[in-house]
Amino acid sequence: MSFPSVRAMVDACLQNGRPLWEMILESDLPESGLTRAQSWAQMRRLWQVMVQTSRNYCGTDRSNSGFAGGDAAKVEAAAAEGRLYTDGYLAQVMAEALKTAECNACMKRIVAAPTAGSCGVLPAVLLPLYRSQQADEDAVCQALYVAAGFGQVVAARATLAGAEGGCQAEVGAASGMAAAALAALRGGSAEQCAEAFAMALTNLEGLVCDPVAGLVEIPCIKRNVIGAMNAVSCADMALAGVVGHIPADEVIDAMAEVGAAMSSDLRETGIGGLAGTPTGRAIREIVTLGQD
Repeated sequence: MSFPSVRAMVDACLQNGRPLWEMILESDLPESGLTRAQSWAQMRRLWQVMVQTSRNYCGTDRSNSGFAGGDAAKVEAAAAEGRLYTDGYLAQVMAEALKTAECNACMKRIVAAPTAGSCGVLPAVLLPLYRSQQADEDAVCQALYVAAGFGQVVAARATLAGAEGGCQAEVGAASGMAAAALAALRGGSAEQCAEAFAMALTNLEGLVCDPVAGLVEIPCIKRNVIGAMNAVSCADMALAGVVGHIPADEVIDAMAEVGAAMSSDLRETGIGGLAGTPTGRAIREIVTLGQD
């Protein structure tokens, strides 16, 4: 994609009077070498993989470590029994974020959106809308192009890797992408999509990457939930006219600066943060013994 900044992406929409998703799609064609029809077919295929990942979730599956699996089923059961504060769409978002992230831990097929560690955020906010027929496949794919456009700018200006920028670069970026996608899905302007993205990324700025035992399980799976719920709130704020005051590109640049300043112990090494707690170290020992 050719956009070096969110500002350039938004300005292109304003100057051409075309939807954000379409500008992003067409900007990618020269680089990808695909035709418009081929690009659209590829996006539909990615969406169907997200749908199938959710369908293939099994509450009895467990990861090789034994520490991941079954939580989405617990949330769904509790929601059905009316035991949660959240219900309806938000309860489904929570369950779907867990489903995809747990499928990743259980070595099932997922779409890295934008990374495997943050794979649950984007499908979580879109699947309930699709299933309830509030958004058809075409609308969802348009929203996915919007998400992809913002993700590309993050990759170009900063990073999407936890090893380089911490979890803010993974779940934080995914949350921003999902917020922009949701804003677009409800008819938000390009500016509102940018505000939704900026607020979502801002809220997770500084989030470290501290996988216990070096696995993408604890606390990664639950962070997908917070990323998805954060995306919903930020999309709603943007659609209501709320602004975060710091432009999206400056938020991305700040995220990159914060990531560079983090100790290497807090960037996917499995040394610091939760991974370095007594319980985190004990889990690492259990996992290590199980691998011997």
